[in-house]
This record gives sequence, C-alpha cells and structure tokens, in this order.
Amino acid sequence: MPRLLHPALRDWLPDPSAFRDMDAAASRLADAVVRGERVTLFADYDVDGATSAAILMRTLRAVGAAPDHYIPDRLLEGYGPSAEALLALKARGSALVVLLDCGTQAFTEVEAARAAGLPVIIVDHHKASTALPPALAVINPNRFDELADGGVAAAHASLCTAGLAFLLAVALVRELRRRGQFARLPEPRLAELLDLVALGTVADVMPLTGLNRTYVALGLKRLAGRANAGLAALLDVAGLVTATAGDLGYHLGPRVNAGGRVGTADLGVRLLTTSDPAEARRLAAELDALNAARRAIEAEVTEAALASADPQTPVAIAAGEGWHPGVIGIVAGRLKERLARPAIVIAKDGTRPAKGSGRSVSGVDLGAAVIEAKTRGLLVAGGGHAMAAGLTVLPEMIPALSAFLAERLGPAVGSLASSRPLAIDLTVAPAGLTPGLHDALEAAGPYGERWPAPRVALGPLRILEASETSSGGHVRLLGCGADGARVRAVMFRAAETPVGATLLGAKGRTLHLAGRVVRNDWQGQSRAELHLDDAAVAD
Repeated sequence: MPRLLHPALRDWLPDPSAFRDMDAAASRLADAVVRGERVTLFADYDVDGATSAAILMRTLRAVGAAPDHYIPDRLLEGYGPSAEALLALKARGSALVVLLDCGTQAFTEVEAARAAGLPVIIVDHHKASTALPPALAVINPNRFDELADGGVAAAHASLCTAGLAFLLAVALVRELRRRGQFARLPEPRLAELLDLVALGTVADVMPLTGLNRTYVALGLKRLAGRANAGLAALLDVAGLVTATAGDLGYHLGPRVNAGGRVGTADLGVRLLTTSDPAEARRLAAELDALNAARRAIEAEVTEAALASADPQTPVAIAAGEGWHPGVIGIVAGRLKERLARPAIVIAKDGTRPAKGSGRSVSGVDLGAAVIEAKTRGLLVAGGGHAMAAGLTVLPEMIPALSAFLAERLGPAVGSLASSRPLAIDLTVAPAGLTPGLHDALEAAGPYGERWPAPRVALGPLRILEASETSSGGHVRLLGCGADGARVRAVMFRAAETPVGATLLGAKGRTLHLAGRVVRNDWQGQSRAELHLDDAAVAD
C-alpha cells in the first residue's frame, strides 16, 4: 500500500535496457553528443510529441548538445515523417534524426533516409506491424517481438512516447556517465522533467497505473513548483495556481495542442523548452488565443458530425466536406462520449484522400482494427493505439471502411453495451459530501484512465433548482437531503442527452445521484460538490 500511496521512481522505473534497441539508441545519441553532431528531434504535432521532444531537447542541452526540432504541419504535411522532410533535414546538416510519437509505420520514409545516409531512431508507442522500418533503433513496447516475449517492455506497453523518452534520457545519461562526460559538466537531474512526462501521459489518455501513475504523481508535485517557465505560463493563462491530473487533460493539454491544430505546429515545443519567462508568457498567450479559436471551430464541426453519424452502428463514422482536420480528433472524442461507442470523424476535401481521426472506448482496440483495415487495402495510411487512431482514406472507400469496422469491432462494442453497469465505490448521506471526504479520497490519486476517481452515490435528494448553463450545455442542480444538507451538482455537456432532460425537469422531485466528489474553493470558502455520471428518480 505505501508503494501505491507514495510512489517513487526507484520502486517503479524499469531498467531502460530491458527495451529492445534502447542501448543502441542511447549509444548513438551519446556518439552524437561527444562528436558535436547535429541531432534533430522530429515529433508529432500533439501533446505527446511536444512533451517527448521537450524531454529529449532539455536532456541533450544539459549534456552539452544543441539539438534542433522539427514538427510537421498538420494540414500541409500530415502525420509522421515524409521522405522529403527527412532528406531536407539531411541537406541542412542533420547527422541523426529521432522520430518521436511517429515512425512505426513509416517504412518507405525511413528507407529513403537510410539510403541517403541519415540514421533514424524511432521512439513510439503506436501499434506495430510484424515488420519494422529499417531504422537504427525502434524503441516501442508495442513491437510484436516485445509483446510476444511478454517481458519488461510488454509490461510497459501502456507508456506513451513521453514516458519512453524519459527512459531514453535515463539510458543516455547512464551511457555518457560511463564515457566520463560529466567530468566537465554537471549531471542532469532528470526528475526535473517529470512534469513534462505527466502532461504527455495524461493528455494521451494513458492508463494511470504502475509506472504511468508514478510519472503523473511525481510530475504533479514538480508542476506545483512551477520550475518550468513554459508550464508556469500555461498555468497562468488557464487561471490555475497549480494543477490536478484532470487539469493536465482539460486545461493544459488542449492549449499545447492548439498550435498543431489551428496554428504554428512547433509552438508547444518552443513553450515547453524555453527558460525565458517573458518568451514563455508570449507563447502561452498565443496558444491560449489559438485554443479559443479551436473551441469555436470544434463546436461547429461537432454539431455537424452528430447530425451525420449513425448512432446505431458499432463504430460511429461521420464524414464532412471542409471540416477542419485540426479538430477532428477532439470531435471524435465528443461523439464517443455522446454515443458511448468508438467514433471516427473524417474531413473530406473533394476527391483527395480524406483525413480521419478516431477515439475508442475501454475494451475496444481501435488502433489494431485500423492497422488491419490498412493491410486489407481499405486505407491509404493508418495507425494508432487501442484508444485512438489516425487514418487517410479515399472518399469512395469510406462505406467499405465503415462496413469492415462494424464487422471487426461489432462483437466487442455489443458486449460492452450489454454489460455496462455503473460501479459505485461509496454511498454517503447528503451531509457526508464535505471537503474532508474529497481530501480523504484524493489520497489514493492521481486519478485518470483505468485508475478512476471513486464514484460516490448520494441521496435521496429533493431538487430545489435545475438549470442549463449559458454555454457548454452543462446542467447544474441544487438539492436538499432529508438531513437538511444542501448539495450542489453538475453534469457536463448533458443538456441534450436523455439524462440531462431528466435532470432539467427534476425540480421538486427526489433523485439519487452518482458521480465524483470535487472540492470547490471560492472566496475563502470551501465546499464539496458532485460531478455527475448518472442519476435515478427516487419518487
């Protein structure tokens, strides 16, 4: 129990050498450091890409190198490396490229780089085919040979690229220590990077168990110290003093993502690697403005996608002409939440190949299905992991893709739909909903994917007020228990759902509520409220 309540790296961090190709990658990076070669970090445009690039950039700078970075433009270049981009990096003097959060499916692109004499290291966590690209090293716990062995790497298959980048940083520092590099330089304190690892882990919706939970727990403590200028500026524009795991996913992550979605792709990396507070404030403000623009675009596409998607199919697929590719992943997440099934949103552009992004539900491996669709010739490109996937599809192949996914994932989705109980961890009387209860439950955090916050059932509660917020479609409740205690509760984005309609019409009725306890500190007053998952009429 102490190992869970008070996680420490020494208890959870594996030997990086247990991952295939880790030592080869660390050795080649160490060679580049010692020789003064130019290393380019080529990262995906999402939060996992930005944080993994920042982790390795800060590490390489600390050991005496001067790395470059390259983030592809989502609209002009799309996901992952292109041969043209890699060859251009070679022409500009790069002696080594590290692909981060991409590359596992980049066979022809990595072959082009190899033929040109440019070695490539891949650090990625997306699903792999049986074959791998001809890279110098492929660090990926989801390699077929890693999973087949069932060893240490397979046990860490849920790490995102930021978590793997941290392990590579550990391996690199160990290799440079062996070579005597720190006789003239101070050895980096890698634990100072855990706030970045935590952000990447939560934003990429990784399970908060084992090493991931340790990364996030320690990273949140590091974040509270506001030592990273970029993260401190990001907290400020989000109106936060410090952050919870939920804040990483709902407030910080979307702002880092905003540059890659609707702005300049490398803004997130620049923010997370700057040590200049003034530059950090400027970049954070720019990302905050882009995030506001992203929200407006997202709302428009979400409305259209909900109207387009068939809610009865096992995988909800929505396709629309001219939808902004930068928001389709978020919109897919909205559809998944609303329809309680995997969802794919596709942005069409005339007869050109269309870009799609998907989000899944626990127990349904969307990434594996997308890779299989690619091998069957239904996709131009595609890949991902269990909970998220990206794809490129010819418009005329969308119906065939939909039929394949319905057949491939239908049984798994049907099984979930037929057995979806609402687990309750604790039942309390209305007077028991207190800040003290919240604090006691928080001791077992941080909470997130596969380590959910305890769900509390409360009632009976007579509803005094029920209203919809002016924006966002949230439903707010004020109720009173038989013990005289007043309870405030909110259900997010629920106004247009069946349960939301029940709540909005519940004034004067008696309900039982179920949800998560949240502490609300406002103007020196502390109170607990309930963020609702469900409700049931008691009268």
